[in-house]
Amino acid sequence: MEQLNECQIEIKKLRESTGMNRKEFCECFDIPYRTVTEWERGNRNAPDYVLRLLAYYIRMENMVKEKEKYGEE
Repeated sequence: MEQLNECQIEIKKLRESTGMNRKEFCECFDIPYRTVTEWERGNRNAPDYVLRLLAYYIRMENMVKEKEKYGEE
């Protein structure tokens, strides 16, 4: 069985944490579909800073949603 690299694991984990499919994820973050596909397949690696920025953005969006959710109650 093929060993997954760190980039493959991280980009897929980030995408899945958003609940988006690959197409939606690409449109949301304005990343070409083929690029994300290549990252997830392990044919190319995303730069570390891109993974960090995506993780940060997703984390901040989740925090905003949580605040809105609890602010409405």
